[in-house]
Amino acid sequence: MTKWYYRKENKRAVGRRWEELAAAYLCSLGYEILDRNFYIRGGEVDIVARDGNYLVFIEVKYRSTSAAGDPAEAVDGRKQKRIRLAAREYLMKKGLTEDIPCRFDVVAIAGNNIRLIPNAF
Repeated sequence: MTKWYYRKENKRAVGRRWEELAAAYLCSLGYEILDRNFYIRGGEVDIVARDGNYLVFIEVKYRSTSAAGDPAEAVDGRKQKRIRLAAREYLMKKGLTEDIPCRFDVVAIAGNNIRLIPNAF
């Protein structure tokens, strides 16, 4: 059991490292990072940012190689539903109305290649 826990923690640390890279990349594109790892039961948003007038909820996906497929493909319908749920909760907790323009972006990192998919879903 200890070995499993150790591996899970290690996986989280790796995820944080790629989220840091994604945040730096987004900043270089003019995004303003507002929050990171907004978690609710049943969902999580990796990065919340502002891009112009838009409040953007961003999912970061990483794959070390393309052998496991495109990282963006991992953001399937089930994952999208969980991100939307967390986004609604974020708006409520921050006292923001649902009429604020929002969108959902994905940052896909495959090896050393990073790309942004704006308005991914």
